[in-house]
Amino acid sequence: MPDTTKLNRRGFLKLSGGGGVAAAATLVPFTSANAQAAPADPSKTTLNYPNKAVTAAQKLTVDAALPFSYPDERSPCTAIKLGSPVPGGVGPDRDIVAYSTLCTHMGCPTIYDNSTKTFKCPCHFSEFDAEKAGQMICGQATENLPRVLLRYDEASDTVSAVGIDGLIYGRQANII
Repeated sequence: MPDTTKLNRRGFLKLSGGGGVAAAATLVPFTSANAQAAPADPSKTTLNYPNKAVTAAQKLTVDAALPFSYPDERSPCTAIKLGSPVPGGVGPDRDIVAYSTLCTHMGCPTIYDNSTKTFKCPCHFSEFDAEKAGQMICGQATENLPRVLLRYDEASDTVSAVGIDGLIYGRQANII
């Protein structure tokens, strides 16, 4: 004879929740090895950025923009010697920085203005501060300009690009 017991919503949720916990417990057996492993941070991704020489530090002059591409030829960037130490700056005076020049609003090419030490977007007038890690100052952009991570080799006086902090406009990942 069939069971005609009625199950209300609360009872159903109690039963299905308990069943889910039991199923999960049988799928992942708890061992001391699982307890010791550090959980991976799903918000962090490690990309294999190329190490690309940009220039010799002594060749840079204060406030003169040096164009280059990184991490590939379709990604225009600019390196600048600012003349005073800044956070993230490299080189003998810790004043060399680099940024992607694609505006984070709609990908228009930004232009470095040495009188204000900012990158300006001619399309929608966003501005980014070169002395403060590419921080967005004003305009339509909602994110900072991606900063090219640099490394300085004192022995050879070489400034190299080694990574990017931020997402280059129009990409799902910086390395294609």
